[in-house]
Amino acid sequence: QVRLVESGGGLVQAGGSLRLSCAASGSSYSINAMGWYRQAPGKQRELVATITTGGMPNYTDSVKGRFTISRDNARNTVYLQMNSLKPEDTAVYYCNVVAHYVFWGQGTQVTVSS
Repeated sequence: QVRLVESGGGLVQAGGSLRLSCAASGSSYSINAMGWYRQAPGKQRELVATITTGGMPNYTDSVKGRFTISRDNARNTVYLQMNSLKPEDTAVYYCNVVAHYVFWGQGTQVTVSS
């Protein structure tokens, strides 16, 4: 069982920045892809960004140029730097880790006010 501890959410004005972190522990398997998803009220959960073990990122179009995903393999931690935040980025953000199985964090709220 993998334990994921997320941090960094909060309330920010439009144009501001936040940095999310997610630390994974307890895995008996090597951690492969790591990523972030989000779910806004009344909407389905959607992919925000993923990153491979080798550091190759992938972003959904709406965050390209504004968000940066990175990881520290030694610490099994994935980060999401979010700049130029918009009200439409408001959602619960979930960390996602693939370690033989798929594991999810508990979610952290990001609220962007206009």
